[in-house]
Amino acid sequence: MPRATKPRPRRRARLIVIVVVMLLLAGLGYGAYWSVSTVRASFPQVSGELTLDGLTAPVTVKRDANGIPQLYADSAEDLFRAQGYVHAQDRFWEMDVRRHVTAGRLSEMFGSGQVETDAFLRTLGWHDVARQEYENELSPETRQYLQAYTAGVNAYLDERGGAELSVEYAALGFENDYSPEPWHPVDSVAWLKAMAWDLTGNMQDEIDRSLLASRLSPEEIEELYPDYPYDDHRPIVTEPGDDVAQSSSTVPPTGEDAYEGVSTQLAQVSETISDIPTLLGPNGAGIGSNSWVVSGEYTTTGLPLLANDPHLAPSLPSVWYQMGLHCNEVSEACPFDVAGFTFSGMPGVVIGHNDTIAWGMTNLAADVTDLRLESLDDGNYLRDGEWIPYDTRTEVIEVAGGSSHEITVRSTVNGPIISDRDEEIADAGGSAPVDVDAPDRGSGYAVSLNWTALTPSNTMDAVFGINTASTFDEFRAAARDFAVPSQNLVYADTAGNIGYQAPGAIPIRGEGDGRYPSPGWDSSYDWTGFIPQDELPWEYNPERGYIVTANQAVIDPDTYDHHLTEDWTYGVRSNRIEELILQTIGQGGKVSMTDMQEIQLDNHNEMAEVLTPYLLDLEVHDEYVREAQDLLVGWDYSQDADSPAAAYFNAVWANVLQLAFGNKLPKELRVEGQCLMVRPADDSLPLEDANGRPRLVEECGQRSADTAQPDGGDRWMQVVRGILEDPDNHWWQAPANPAMGLDEVNSRDDLLRRAMRDARWEMTAELGKDVDTWNWGRLHRLMLNNQTLGTEGPGPVQWLLNRGPWNLSGGADAVDASGWNAAGNYEITWVPSMRMVVSLADFDESLWINLGGASGHAYHDNYTDQTDLWARGEYLPWVYGAEAVDGRTEQTLTLVPSS
Repeated sequence: MPRATKPRPRRRARLIVIVVVMLLLAGLGYGAYWSVSTVRASFPQVSGELTLDGLTAPVTVKRDANGIPQLYADSAEDLFRAQGYVHAQDRFWEMDVRRHVTAGRLSEMFGSGQVETDAFLRTLGWHDVARQEYENELSPETRQYLQAYTAGVNAYLDERGGAELSVEYAALGFENDYSPEPWHPVDSVAWLKAMAWDLTGNMQDEIDRSLLASRLSPEEIEELYPDYPYDDHRPIVTEPGDDVAQSSSTVPPTGEDAYEGVSTQLAQVSETISDIPTLLGPNGAGIGSNSWVVSGEYTTTGLPLLANDPHLAPSLPSVWYQMGLHCNEVSEACPFDVAGFTFSGMPGVVIGHNDTIAWGMTNLAADVTDLRLESLDDGNYLRDGEWIPYDTRTEVIEVAGGSSHEITVRSTVNGPIISDRDEEIADAGGSAPVDVDAPDRGSGYAVSLNWTALTPSNTMDAVFGINTASTFDEFRAAARDFAVPSQNLVYADTAGNIGYQAPGAIPIRGEGDGRYPSPGWDSSYDWTGFIPQDELPWEYNPERGYIVTANQAVIDPDTYDHHLTEDWTYGVRSNRIEELILQTIGQGGKVSMTDMQEIQLDNHNEMAEVLTPYLLDLEVHDEYVREAQDLLVGWDYSQDADSPAAAYFNAVWANVLQLAFGNKLPKELRVEGQCLMVRPADDSLPLEDANGRPRLVEECGQRSADTAQPDGGDRWMQVVRGILEDPDNHWWQAPANPAMGLDEVNSRDDLLRRAMRDARWEMTAELGKDVDTWNWGRLHRLMLNNQTLGTEGPGPVQWLLNRGPWNLSGGADAVDASGWNAAGNYEITWVPSMRMVVSLADFDESLWINLGGASGHAYHDNYTDQTDLWARGEYLPWVYGAEAVDGRTEQTLTLVPSS
């Protein structure tokens, strides 16, 4: 049973481990530089008294045994100054890396290997847009809070340097003499651009559809992107607010039937995109988060219960930092009494609750990007029949230990030309379908990016507005400023109300539907504006008594007048959450805090429930394979870490996808290193060789194991579900494998048999011959890696900074979503980055857990002290009231003004 847990500190054991690590490092040649004192030098002072210049009154920082701080101040400026200081104490390395990502300056820290990534990020210009926002868009109060936060960070930097900031700086010192520069408010604002990039929605789908055109017909491509099943999987909003724009028909999209032909440029962009550090998670619509709220009418507490677990990339330190921000006396001048999950490097609380309301977030995945094909010639781009000079600017990339690198960024009215930086996008520019009137493709069109996040906005204002809202109207008013990234906002308050709001700058298109790159030379495809905020979907106290968001469709397009996207996830998780809620309230029961936790930890595999009966109906003559098949008899479709059936089914599923789809995809989508003999994609080559045999060429995959297709997510579930009753469908065909003595297959049952056979042999190689010893967790492992030196640094440094593995339950489209890519391997690529359950009846009864710990310092007690609890499905008490906080306080630090 999930339970709150308070772990005991193990400082003596931790010190012994540090000594052992230092001895090992000494044996590897690092001992001359690193010692126990090197590792511990960055551990911050967390008790007693410290001076913080600029404070007007003392600020109290109370930390519990897990290092989670609660801050108490007399003024808002003092509160955020202290937040900046405390964030820097625990997480400055993470903050420093984040700002170098958003500014395209990673090469200054890590050398020439990051030049291409920096060039792409400079082309996008995140930091420049953030500077415009800070200087021109934000309210005076927000600017003051950012300045106070910045002063707190810089006060900490004034006290420390090098290894005293974090042990990674000691490791970096082996390579260069890098020293961090002062923090700036723009560094905080720019983090919102990184959030928006990782949550852009369908841009990868737009690229993939274009790349598929080199191998598949338009009809086949559409078969791989089926319609959302509105009749089976409820969208978020079914009882929209009065001012939501409603319609009797969908905005008519312009599909691929309006196009013909092939091109060359998009694969280059996707390759660079995959190399950009995914600060939040793999990009695209295939991943997501869960958040739901149940009305007090149906809860044991009599007031709402709200849950949230965002699914993001695992890393060390964790993406989130738990914190409370409290004004000693809440007033108009100091309106904050808020606790929840923050981002280090950014003031305020992103997800959490104040004394009146609670809120959660999931990615809305609205289509807020358009790739525009550009016809270029001699410094000009074509636009409505005229040649117009494109804009250029020069960017200089400084490189640690090397010479600077200069790039030229080209832009059109549609946005920066990103195909100059990315091979996969360049390839898509060469293969994207265009209509017959398009200008000559030549060697391929260039590709520019139109993206809402490149237009300055005041999203940072929304963070503070939500932190201080006390009613649904105030919450909605604050959400109006939440331009990017577009999120599903779930709401509850202590008056018993529940609600939902879809915010964001979501474009209204002229022509086209955003599913394919559009002709940049035709202004009729431009955005004509943005959906008015009052017309974005929202709900308030729906009669059904609950709201579920899990990245499913927001609203049925037959009842809504605006186009949000067509690339939703397909509602597998949302459907399961709703099913579990209805299992309780449908029988007259009440949902409890324990029920909410158990829903978060549910690992049911919906595809297994659909496909397993077909697998068990097959007559399998090979006793060795039948032994594995028998594991599925009586299986309840749960994916516990110790389940042999879950291990075998997921291997079968991966092999089904590979046989039916993966081997038929273009190399740009297949996993790197997977080589196949296929017909040439170049139509100019003859179909047969000189001997009359089919002409085949070797093509090797180009995608990383984390991003290749078919990834096995709920889109692929929908594809397979749609052909299961068609046993002779063309997708069930697979070629012979003479080397393995396997004939070609031409039916569903034959392909499923081969997949079961292949999975049996794969699992034997991975887990052994005895099927009873198999378990899912041995395949499905979590590693927590430091995002920089933990992946690219020297081996001993990686060993020092990284943690794991943990064998996990769950699966990609279970509610407990520990994601893996079926085209690659079973290793975990995204996870519930935190879990929270908020009780609006008593905030002190709320629960939370973080993937990692509060500290970003290797071998600190709070580095990964929450991870074992998280992996076991346990939670920590989330105290909020002053008395409850005092009851769990282990260390108190007082920050005092200078004399």
